[in-house]
Amino acid sequence: MNDAYQARLEVALAAGQEAGQITLHYFQQKSLVVETKDDQSPVTIADREAEQFLRKEILKAFPEDGILGEEFPEHEGSSGYRWILDPIDGTKSFIYGVPLYGTMIGIEKDGDRSVVGVVDHAPLGETVYAADGMGAWLIRKGQAAIPAKVSEVSTLVESLFVSTSPPSYYQFNREAVWQALMKQSKYTRTWGDCYGYTLVATGRAEVMLDPAMNLWDNAALQPILEGAGGTFTDWNGKPTIHTGEGLATNGKIFEEVLALTQGK
Repeated sequence: MNDAYQARLEVALAAGQEAGQITLHYFQQKSLVVETKDDQSPVTIADREAEQFLRKEILKAFPEDGILGEEFPEHEGSSGYRWILDPIDGTKSFIYGVPLYGTMIGIEKDGDRSVVGVVDHAPLGETVYAADGMGAWLIRKGQAAIPAKVSEVSTLVESLFVSTSPPSYYQFNREAVWQALMKQSKYTRTWGDCYGYTLVATGRAEVMLDPAMNLWDNAALQPILEGAGGTFTDWNGKPTIHTGEGLATNGKIFEEVLALTQGK
């Protein structure tokens, strides 16, 4: 594996797990204050403290790298690497005491693709991570890392479809896709956010879909899904983090799902 990727992965993994622990200090605390941002999304002190910690650790190790985070202005870099941070993906779950949220770190190279990804699910004791050339890995509750692998399910009719917010499909006029996937999959579950993508990468679901995503929502996912043997693309099948939507599959049912997202 590329030495530069390895060095950044080590920092991302350690910092991501520590940032996840920061969020636990506030998780399920009745005193937690929730604010509303200009885009009407919620934010808490936990989001801000976790991102501040990540930024400090990144700049200490790689001062020439850029940083884009959800909660603070972008830091321009000169190295060609940009860290893309979501300190709490699934803030709505977090503020309601639901443990299906995560701290996400993606590292983009030359504005092209993500080459390193870490998602830490602190309340669940799970961390999934990957870098180009080394596959994807899962750590559970301090145990040794094991390979993260997608499932072998080969048809949509036998698949578990997971997603985040059903109303978002209606908001973006994509309810027909939502309804088709529900109808054609064996089971459907929500409470998705980043945990839904982790489920696909670790073989516990076959397809995860979002009609609208920010860059910090999906930057960590590309190397993880691909490293686990699956796919991460937009709704047209392009392997990118830059088109504002996300489709993850185990690879075996990719063409079936793509036909639905493309309205075929």
